[in-house]
This record gives sequence, structure tokens and C-alpha cells, in this order.
Amino acid sequence: MSFTAVESGSPYTPEYRVYYKNAEGKLVNPWHDIPLKSAGGNFNMICEIPRYTNAKMEIATKETLGPIKQDVKKGNIRFVVNPFPHHGYIWNYGAFPQTWEDDEHVDPRTEAKGDNDPLDVCEIGQQIATRGEVYEVKILGLLAMIDDGETDWKIMAIRTSDPLASKLNDIGDIEKEMPGFLDATRDWFKVYKIADGKPANEFAFGGEYKDKEFALGVVEETNGFWEQLMAKGHKSLDLTNTTLTKGDNLADDKVAAVASAMAPKGEEASKPDNVDFVSFKHLTRYFIENPGSEKKMRM
Repeated sequence: MSFTAVESGSPYTPEYRVYYKNAEGKLVNPWHDIPLKSAGGNFNMICEIPRYTNAKMEIATKETLGPIKQDVKKGNIRFVVNPFPHHGYIWNYGAFPQTWEDDEHVDPRTEAKGDNDPLDVCEIGQQIATRGEVYEVKILGLLAMIDDGETDWKIMAIRTSDPLASKLNDIGDIEKEMPGFLDATRDWFKVYKIADGKPANEFAFGGEYKDKEFALGVVEETNGFWEQLMAKGHKSLDLTNTTLTKGDNLADDKVAAVASAMAPKGEEASKPDNVDFVSFKHLTRYFIENPGSEKKMRM
């Protein structure tokens, strides 16, 4: 089963969207219409943000057909900072379709509700994906971030066609083949909002990664939450789709309105001058909270 990303509008503007068509050329909702399981028995990932880019793109779960769009904060499109020594997102970042972190369910393991989004995926393979690409990955484990008091699972996965895929089968294999990468990932998630004046993010399980079996359980659970969502609806999420038979979410008139409003892809808009700047604010805060650390780091 193949899906094609169709860009509408100019990248780096509030109007930019990435819609999806299936092999028959029919518009679909990537969150709802793309199956969770791949033909190869693994999982389909939707890439929202390619590695080393800064534009914070996400599936617009409240819009008809759930296109990918750039996050907007206080009227401005959002770019993440580069917390030294990182640049942009350090993996291909995206989501699993047909999953949902229930915002009314308190997870007994994290003691926090879900974040009301599809399940996040960090794809760690060597190839830089393209925005909107849908491809097969296998799951290796997860990190449990607590973001603004909400459970925000981060699934660690690798593209099945990656040269390292045969060597990576569980979370421990990442450290063997990519030493330091798990620590770098945890550090990135901990500090990337500090430059915006927010506190460091926290983690469940003391920041320890969980293995493949645990991660598969979370994927299965969030797929179940998505099934319930499609059956019961939600006050703020748009469940419009074009291929499913669950619930009353097929809406030809809404889809036709989207199709007529789609624009050709335009030229990229200019990005802010500081997008490529490096931020050291997280290090400054660390030294303030841990006096004497700068001396130890020089040794």
C-alpha cells in the first residue's frame, strides 16, 4: 500500500499543508486511513520532521483530513532551537498512524494523562527522510517523557531497509552500535525548551529507556485508545477519513471542500535569521543549578 504526500502552499508559512493521497489518488487522512501495521509485519511511520531540520511540523489532528502543518505559537510559525551541541531534530521524527495518547486516561506507570496526540516516533536510521514520507520501521524501545504534566511516549525505531536494521533488534543494541546516542536523545528532550524560558522536561522511570516488549505494549495500548476514539468521538479532534467504516466519520462534502481549497506548492518563505543559531541557555542553567560543574567539565 503506497501513499503520496501532496504539498499545498509555501513552506514556512501558516498556510502550508501536506495532504495525502492513496494509490488510487484518493485523498486520505494520514492519522486515520494509513494502517498502523506495514505489509512486512512491522509498522508504518509518518515522517513529520526530517533529521537536522528545525521547523516544528505536526499532524493537524483538529483539521479535516489531518494534514501536516507547521506549529504556530503566538501568531508565529515555530522552529525549535539548536541546544548545543545539537542541530535541529537529531532523528527523523514523526508519528504512528492509528494510535492515540488518550487525554483522559491516567497511565498508572507514569501517573499522568496522555497528550491527546498520535504516538511519537524517533527513527534513528542513517537516511534522512523527507517531510511527509511514509515508510516501514521496526520498534526497538521507548523513552517516557513527561511534558507539561502529560505522558509523551517517544518510540525508538529504525527504518527496516537501513544498513544497521539487522543489528538493531532491541533497545540495548542501540548503545552497542551507536554509543552515546541514547544519552544524546534523552539530553535533547530534556533541554530543548529551555531556550524558550520553559523548565527542563522530566521523564518517567528515572529517565531509563524501556525495551522493545514494553514499547510494543504501548503501541498496542494506544492503538486501542484510537479504536475507542473513532467509535466515541472527541470534543476537539477531527475524525474525518475516507476509507474506514468505523463510526460516522466519512464526510464527502468536507473532503471536497479540502480538495477545492488546496493550492499548488509555492516557493519556500524566508526563515528567521536565528534558525541556525546555537543556544547555550541549557548549559547556563545547568551550571547555576550545579555549582562547580564547570570545573569538573574542564578536567
